[in-house]
Amino acid sequence: MLENPRSPRVRAVSKLTKRSARNESGLFLLEGPQAVREALQFRSDSIVDLYATPAAWERHADLREGADRNRISVTLASEAVLDAMADTVTPQGVIAVAKQWPATLDEVFAARPVLLAVCEQVRDPGNLGTIIRAADAAGADGVILTGKTVDPYNPKVVRSTTGSLFHVPIVVGADVADVMSRCREAGLTTIAADVKGEDLLEARSAGVLAQPTAWLFGNEARGLEDEALALADRALKLPIYGRAESLNLATAASVCLYESAFAQRTKS
Repeated sequence: MLENPRSPRVRAVSKLTKRSARNESGLFLLEGPQAVREALQFRSDSIVDLYATPAAWERHADLREGADRNRISVTLASEAVLDAMADTVTPQGVIAVAKQWPATLDEVFAARPVLLAVCEQVRDPGNLGTIIRAADAAGADGVILTGKTVDPYNPKVVRSTTGSLFHVPIVVGADVADVMSRCREAGLTTIAADVKGEDLLEARSAGVLAQPTAWLFGNEARGLEDEALALADRALKLPIYGRAESLNLATAASVCLYESAFAQRTKS
């Protein structure tokens, strides 16, 4: 039973809330039963350590079965220890430390993708997590992070994906010009989501979205820089029918990805 919240082991885990520690160690935090459940099912080989309070471990029989099936031992710990380790106020009694597994561009393009999400300087963890989740739900073949986009292993991003982090390949630290070039070489149309673009509905009617597509999404506040925007084959915008000034980035990205998913499946 791990009971001292100031022990070196606990402090080492708690440091993973910081990007510098994640970069140095190649590890990250999974907080809560849902994240741990997804890891046990889809990436059990990534789990390095598993911690739980006795009450939580007793409560979640599926986690016990998953850990036993994958031969992963659990360290029982007090509530105070879990609180000291976690980024959240209430980690729900279960935390895991896992190895990062970023995909490479070569791996993504070797799979012959037909729908990709490319994030250029997306800074908000909640937005990135939601985009990853939406990409997963829409059946996208990968999410590519370029520029100074937030770390996908940030605890807030991990929580926002609600497990989709384990389902879709994610490339980290790519160059946007290189990505756009490789998309074209792979036969994908590159489309920037931008308020200065053409109407998305007109493009959909013309069959544009039925083609293999890589969507390019920019920063929440500034959108895409002119240099990045110029790299795309075309730019499209979502129509605003009400009085809203604009759409949240993650909401807009979700609509764009689903429009492509609908069009591609209707075509097939």
